[in-house]
Amino acid sequence: MTRIRLYINVDHVATVRQARRTVEPDPVEAAALAEAHGADGITVHLREDRRHIQDHDLERLAPRIRTVLNFELATHPEIVALACRLRPYQATLVPERREEVTTEGGLDLVGAGPQLLDTARRLADYGIRVSLFIDPTPDAVRHAAAMQVAAVEFHTGRYAHAWPQAGAALAELEQAVELARSLHLAVHAGHGLTYRNVTPVAAVPGIEELNIGHSIVSRAVMAGMGPAVREMRELVDAARAAI
Repeated sequence: MTRIRLYINVDHVATVRQARRTVEPDPVEAAALAEAHGADGITVHLREDRRHIQDHDLERLAPRIRTVLNFELATHPEIVALACRLRPYQATLVPERREEVTTEGGLDLVGAGPQLLDTARRLADYGIRVSLFIDPTPDAVRHAAAMQVAAVEFHTGRYAHAWPQAGAALAELEQAVELARSLHLAVHAGHGLTYRNVTPVAAVPGIEELNIGHSIVSRAVMAGMGPAVREMRELVDAARAAI
């Protein structure tokens, strides 16, 4: 079975820094530590309100990443322009509302209008691999396939919130993965995944990539970034090896 990729989201390293508007902790340093201890990629979400990651973080990260950079963004023109200039390996388009604490669900591909498709095409024209952050539903998968993007990332929030009574949500995820694969979409997953609940998701055949941030940054506060990443890496690898 193919090894699953583990991308570490370092947004909440920046959240701690922004609490005091200082220079530490540095998400760029955190990204380097994550790479050194088993991360296959680094994920950052530059939000319109700049609540954690800042533009200058992306400017510094892009040339220093030794693995790959996954740039999460909505369709705000200035942020899309930055992505096109920096040309990360991957751009994951996500929904965004100013009043939300964190991303609450997947993109509404039916009601999104032309801006989402135009943004996806523009990013692809710059050689950026495009992924859509969607809910694990058949309609969302089919709409994503119609947009001819490279990948989808399934929002695992319903699964995470239901844990440990998450059988129905896990089955929903498994069915969505199977459908996406049949439509030639690469499959990623993330949101709310922790050391306690990651194993069943990592064991789903067909999921190629996990994006995990808050739980790892939380563990890193106590244990350090290196041990936190290594522990998650071991859990994910063990789950995949057991398939």
